[in-house]
Amino acid sequence: MMTDSILHSAILLALLGTVAALVLFVVSKKFYVYENPLIAEVEDLLPAANCAGCGSPGCKAFAEKLVNTEDISDLFCPVGGNEVMKLVSETLGKEVAEKDPTVAVVRCQGSCEVRPKTTEYQGPKSCAISALIYSGETDCQYGCLGDGDCVAACSFDAMYMDEATGLPVVITDKCTSCGMCVDACPRNIIEMRPKKKRDLKIYVGCLNEEKGGIARKACSVACIGCSKCVDACPKDAIVVENNLAYIDPAYCTLCRKCVPVCPTNSIIETNFPPRKVKKAEPEVAAKVESVKVQKDA
Repeated sequence: MMTDSILHSAILLALLGTVAALVLFVVSKKFYVYENPLIAEVEDLLPAANCAGCGSPGCKAFAEKLVNTEDISDLFCPVGGNEVMKLVSETLGKEVAEKDPTVAVVRCQGSCEVRPKTTEYQGPKSCAISALIYSGETDCQYGCLGDGDCVAACSFDAMYMDEATGLPVVITDKCTSCGMCVDACPRNIIEMRPKKKRDLKIYVGCLNEEKGGIARKACSVACIGCSKCVDACPKDAIVVENNLAYIDPAYCTLCRKCVPVCPTNSIIETNFPPRKVKKAEPEVAAKVESVKVQKDA
């Protein structure tokens, strides 16, 4: 009797397993979703960063969009750049538009020396939280909060917090233009700007929209909206709106004429060679020396 019951149980289990397998087979066939094999092929070409810099939540989603979209000229992988997009173009037989490489730029130079702290925050060290509950430890309500949300968001170790200045620093050679730091900053002080030859850049390192006196009181290198840079620019690349100057990289020719006229040194120039010091004319030099001798006498 014991042997018969065990046998019956084994047969019943076998039948149930067979029925379940048949049901699963039928369901899988009925609800099978066809996936274009090109999606996997394109996904393999992408850098697998899953940074969402392309506007899609991940590389697979971006691959699906590339395959299923007829015109992909507006789609671009910032991490892979033109090289990867060229491979995608060859694989799909679709045209892609080349884009100039960009790099993250921190548009704030309010270090502790030029932007003194007026309060002390003892809550969680997060820019997102700080931006929600108070205006920051300084009188500038537009500058960097210094808690490093942008650094934490960067998946490529392309940023770090400078202990001396309290500001984030971008490592240009590692920056992939994914834009994760831009999204992480609640003050919107990080901007993607074109990466020129030798990484030459000129931009206004300030976002303070207060009137000149108030902005300068909060930070000694704040833009005061004086428009001197606008007058000096030969290409109309600079505009002043809401008491704040902005240099449009699309029109800026990197002539640097705006830099020396800024009274607060709020315009930043990077990777340029030192400016040449003009030699005085012999007659002028002689007069200067004569005046100097007279003063000494």
